[in-house]
Amino acid sequence: MTIAIIGADGQLGKDVQLALKAHDTRPIAHGEVDITDAAKVVAAIAAIHPDWVINTAAMTHVDDCEGQHMRAFEINALGARHVAEASRQVGAALIHISTDYVFDGEKKTPYMEGDATHPLNVYGISKLAGEFYVRNTCPVYYIIRTSGLYGTHKCRGKGQNFVETMLKLAKEKESLRIVSDEVLTPTFTEDLARQIDVLVESKPPHGIYHATNDGACSWFDFAKEIFRIAAIEVAVEETTASQWNAPARRPAYSVLENKALKRAGIDAMSHWKDALGRYLSKKIGR
Repeated sequence: MTIAIIGADGQLGKDVQLALKAHDTRPIAHGEVDITDAAKVVAAIAAIHPDWVINTAAMTHVDDCEGQHMRAFEINALGARHVAEASRQVGAALIHISTDYVFDGEKKTPYMEGDATHPLNVYGISKLAGEFYVRNTCPVYYIIRTSGLYGTHKCRGKGQNFVETMLKLAKEKESLRIVSDEVLTPTFTEDLARQIDVLVESKPPHGIYHATNDGACSWFDFAKEIFRIAAIEVAVEETTASQWNAPARRPAYSVLENKALKRAGIDAMSHWKDALGRYLSKKIGR
């Protein structure tokens, strides 16, 4: 199959290319096509005429979205619409990457695909708007919501992922304060990319799918596990989201249940601790 990958030079996009190497992948880098330009998106997809389009491009820096809300909507909402329209015109199935931040964190048990959405910040609102555009534009769509992505490739939107940031700060400081009242499931991009490959191969009923590593933890728990596996001794103290006072409000609980993947019999995601171990083995030999 011919598969166009938008945002192919990003943290997830590079792993998607590797996971789908058995197919005829056509990478479209961020610098090649600006997804906010509808005409260029349509022309790029028409030139490839792919069977599948995978959109990994997004404005992902949550705090930056608060201060640049128009830009966030141009990329995450209208950009998604342009990709969906281009996919529709060539009859391609579309995989669109979304986020756990479409939920408000009030549920306290893992969110299912059909649960009511209620984003708390501009990033989540813009991504949810993108979901609606995809659902109402492209007949065959797969919206994949995921959480806390980190990978071995550079994160274009943030520079460093959370794991890299923790490893860097542990070298610079004697103690760290990490938020302990926000619970999620950190997800390794290699695992998500392999899950996308499984979905492409099986082509289950289209719709919304949650795809994260298994289990759940707070950012504090995640940091502690990073330092344990990496054998780094550093004092880690708990703090709260209100004390941290980030520009964007985050959900206190945004764990996703891969219910639709399990129903289709194609859930290939491992536990987050196993994924972290494999990531650190590649990064620092642990």
